[in-house]
Amino acid sequence: MLIKNFNDLDAWKKSHNLVLEIYKITKDFPKEELYGVVSQLRRATSSITANIAEGFARYHFKDKIRFYHQARGSAAEVQNFLMLAKDLKYISQGKCKELEEQTKDAMQLINGLIRSIEKQQ
Repeated sequence: MLIKNFNDLDAWKKSHNLVLEIYKITKDFPKEELYGVVSQLRRATSSITANIAEGFARYHFKDKIRFYHQARGSAAEVQNFLMLAKDLKYISQGKCKELEEQTKDAMQLINGLIRSIEKQQ
């Protein structure tokens, strides 16, 4: 498949599905967490897709890689907030594990993007 746009990337697709899932589950978090865990988790997940999109649009290899590294860092941040949400009993152990797996899958795809760009340099 020819990749013409950022949303053709598997890393973006996987991450976008994660964003949608995070928005869905955080609707049920306590209202006092709206500016805490909810905001942080939503911001971190949406940052993954935003950085993939911005990296894709960059012309220079170093710029692309920098944004893909940012996306990977945001994915790690998501993992942190998922553990916090689980420990605070906002999500179940099972849901946390499911979302952590989705995050790991996204990180692997982002790593693939980084390796692909590094080979082109």
